[in-house]
Amino acid sequence: MTRAFSSRVFRFAPSPNGHLHLGHAYSALLNFRLARDSAGRLLLRIENIDLDRCRREFEEGIFEDLRWLGMEWETPVRRQSEHFCDYARALASLSSRGLTYPCFCSRRDILEAVAGKPGWPVDPDGSPLYPGICKGLSEKNRQRRLAAGEPASLRIDMAAALAQLTGPLEWLEASRGDKTTFVRANASVWGDTLLSRKDIPASYHIAVVVDDALQEVTDVARGEDLFMATSLHRLLQSLLGLPAPTYLHHALMRDANGRKLSKSSMAKSIRALREEGYSPAKVVGMLSPDVITAPANS
Repeated sequence: MTRAFSSRVFRFAPSPNGHLHLGHAYSALLNFRLARDSAGRLLLRIENIDLDRCRREFEEGIFEDLRWLGMEWETPVRRQSEHFCDYARALASLSSRGLTYPCFCSRRDILEAVAGKPGWPVDPDGSPLYPGICKGLSEKNRQRRLAAGEPASLRIDMAAALAQLTGPLEWLEASRGDKTTFVRANASVWGDTLLSRKDIPASYHIAVVVDDALQEVTDVARGEDLFMATSLHRLLQSLLGLPAPTYLHHALMRDANGRKLSKSSMAKSIRALREEGYSPAKVVGMLSPDVITAPANS
């Protein structure tokens, strides 16, 4: 599906489950520069579908850090928690066409099912592909368990979804100098992945494609760790009749050991650097030369 836009629309979409680090600063400032250089728009989206881990104080910290770096964005800011109904409609559309099924398995159930099976395939995130435990349940059994209140996730039926495609699935990948190339998508590597969890009403994958369409995002610049996820996102966009942005998967900020910076690895936060006396200009100087934004308050 294509759509005409009057200007390019970029977005930075952090999760408020911790403080921003240099990797976030790189992605945020890159989007800021790309929007500025194309006379486009920059949106800020708070990805807080996981209400148990996301906190308002981290959200306020995101705003504070980005302003300190000299960034500006359009308001109002979209929060995913305000759009659960939109994700539910998307999931209902897929389910009405037989492209999903409820899954009652725990992570332990899955690990036990594939234990002792050397070479069992894993998805791009490193998790075992779902072995289909609940896929073969009868509709009567499914409805009985759901009616009894048994918690269930929702999985895509990948084989059924791929069968609905009418042609090759691809996306437009941008690079330096506004060069673009088409990349063939391969969503099958995700298997029957989750579209919602027992404790979260929508997965990142379904939420992000719905959000990008609702916000009319034309350009998605994000880390190369999400390159493989784009195949799944293109499949969902195709199934839901949503437009496809142009993608740019940028290099990641890494530590001295080559590991990508992350909250889970306790990467030093922007807030900590500020408290140590760093200026915005010094922080930007620690980033890749791809980011050439001059902070307003350096």
